[in-house]
Amino acid sequence: MAIEQSKRRIAAGRIATTARRLLDASALCAIATVAPDGRAHVNTAYFAWSLEFELVWMSDPSAKHSRNIRTNDTIAIAVYDSTQTWGTADRGIQLFGSARPVEHADAEEAEAIYAKRFVDYRQTDFGAYRFYLFRPRRLKLFDERELGPGMFVTARVGDAGRLAWERTEVYRSAP
Repeated sequence: MAIEQSKRRIAAGRIATTARRLLDASALCAIATVAPDGRAHVNTAYFAWSLEFELVWMSDPSAKHSRNIRTNDTIAIAVYDSTQTWGTADRGIQLFGSARPVEHADAEEAEAIYAKRFVDYRQTDFGAYRFYLFRPRRLKLFDERELGPGMFVTARVGDAGRLAWERTEVYRSAP
């Protein structure tokens, strides 16, 4: 398989619309963290997201991924619809940035974002859990129905969630 750089720029508005649709495609995300010994760790969690592309989830502070975030805040998150079928148009989004446990004043906002997505959420059910906030610096999306076969678009995420196209790559099958 060959990966080709494309000169095809994608407008920020189109990237944002596609990214939002992809974040809505699943309530679960895969969170990749790095342990102090350098080993990778992955965890699945229910998440919600803000218009600035910040992701929020709940976790026990003693969980391995939560401990990893305390020592190395660099993480990656993948969101995709796991019911996709091989051979059909694929779609998903990968986000790269940093995460932290949510502190005092920010906890109310994080909880509001989470409760908006999960209407059955009740704070009393999760006493030991804390909210975590992820701020992406980059995102990489693919939506073959929207962007075309094998096309991956990478964008920088700036202040207030403003997106700026960075590159477009096309994955082609070898002849």
